Order: sequence, then C-alpha cells, then structure tokens
Amino acid sequence: MLDDLALFVCIAQNRSLSAAARHLQLPAATVTRRLRKLEEEIGAQLIHRSARKFSLTSEGEAYYEAFADLMDQAEAAKRGLSADLHEMRGRLRVAAPTNISVGLLQPMWSAFLRDYPEIQLSLQLSNQNKDLLENRIDLALRIGVQTDLHLFQKRIGSVATMLVASPDYLESAGSPLKPEDLRGHRLIGVSVLPNWLLENSETGATETLHLSADIAVDDIGLAGQMAADGLGISLLPVSETSEDLRNGRLQLVMPQWQGQNREAYMVWPTGRLLSARAKCLRDYVETYVAGYPILQGVLPV
Repeated sequence: MLDDLALFVCIAQNRSLSAAARHLQLPAATVTRRLRKLEEEIGAQLIHRSARKFSLTSEGEAYYEAFADLMDQAEAAKRGLSADLHEMRGRLRVAAPTNISVGLLQPMWSAFLRDYPEIQLSLQLSNQNKDLLENRIDLALRIGVQTDLHLFQKRIGSVATMLVASPDYLESAGSPLKPEDLRGHRLIGVSVLPNWLLENSETGATETLHLSADIAVDDIGLAGQMAADGLGISLLPVSETSEDLRNGRLQLVMPQWQGQNREAYMVWPTGRLLSARAKCLRDYVETYVAGYPILQGVLPV
C-alpha cells in the first residue's frame, strides 16, 4: 500500500496520471490500475475523473496532505543512503586485532589511507571480538574460528602456529623431543589457544595437550615477549614470532610438530549492504594478506 500511496502523491504533484506515468517510467494503464486499487483499499475516490481538468477530491486532498511530506522525506533518505553506499568518501568503521594490526599489518593501514585519502577510517583495535551491530562497525578483520551466524564472512588467509622458546631457555632447560616432554617444561599459555593441538608434519601423528600453563596471558604479543625473555615455551602464531625468529631471540621447538592453523576472515553483519568504502577495504586487505606467505599458512624457514 505504501508504494501505491507514493504513486498517488506523484500523480498529485504532476497533476496528471499520464505525466506521473512518464515520470515513474510506468505504463499509463499500470498507473490507472494501481490508483483504482488504492481507492478500493481506502474506500474513497481520490481524484475527480475528468479529461479537461485535474483535481483532487476532499479525501484526496486529505491523503495528499498526510503523506506528501513523508514521501519526500523517504525519497531524500533513499537518495542519501544510496549515495553513502556508492561514494568512496566518508567514515568507515573497522575493527581488527591489536597485535597483528600494530605489527605485521601496520604498513597496510597507512598505505590504504594514502591511496584513499577521502575515506575517514575509524579503526578500533582490540584482541576481543566486538559486537559489530552494537558498536556500529561496518567491517572487521578477525582471526580464528568464526561461529557467529549473524555475520557474513570471507576467508582471506591462514596463520600457522609453532612452538617457540628463547635459545637461553632451551640451553638451560633442554630441548623437548616429543610432545610428552613438554610437561617437564615451563609453558606460557594464551587464552585464544587453550589447548595445544599438535600434528607431526613428517608422520601425520597428532597430540592434544590440555594445558596447565605456568604462565597464562590473554595477549599473544605479551606471550611472545615472555618467551623471548626466556620464561618458557609457548605455542604462538608465526605472524607474531617471525621477526624474533629471524633475529634469533626465539627459535622453533620441535619444528616437526605444528600447532593448529588460525584462519583469517573479513566479517560484516548480515542484513546490511556493504558500502563501496567497505568493499574497497575488504578487497584491499585480501590482496595485501595474499602477498604474505606466512599469512597464507606457510611456515617460516
């Protein structure tokens, strides 16, 4: 019925059924049929039928006064929303994990802002998954299994996890040779990896360690620093340890045993159309991540 009311307002504003049909790019017969249907629904004639003169009935005047402004406001809102969806300027609210964003992906954020200076990026960093609707977030980068059915998701990469420790720790405590040897070592646990699911890349054998960690933290970056400081062995994503592995602050422990992969996703709320700005960033992140082997599940040499 709202569509037919909008059609009636258009007829009244154009002072003609045929002019309204041309404006709406509809057949004249369709306009006439829908007007009659509306009149039947409300039980009143809205327009005096005359070939010489166009005029509204008293009921038509009342309906026009009641709905004209509302239809104009709705049309203006529609144009504004359409422009917001398609313009490559304006605010874009994005959520992402802190550690990888201020580390490996930091150059990506700067490059995106240089390439699209008219996009006002509001980047909310947190190691906890924020509610996208509650926080009015347009797009989010997330690492790990996604179970929220209210989100669209697109997989963009994968990060391997490996056991690491500092050379000083291994020299003093010894190097474990098999998973059960880990129980005799100081272990640094991270909340996002409560259990260590290990697989032998040579034999395919698997082991699951239900941790009773000596040190437990909820920040991957801090766990990596503690491991580099010689406080124990930790299972960490290679995206967070690659630099320390290169400079020798960390080294792989039992390198034939690999931890679970952590998938990377771009996610956004269901029922919401992605703006051109959000689509642009989603594709930008996907392309950038594709250029990093360690963000595609490849192990560091």
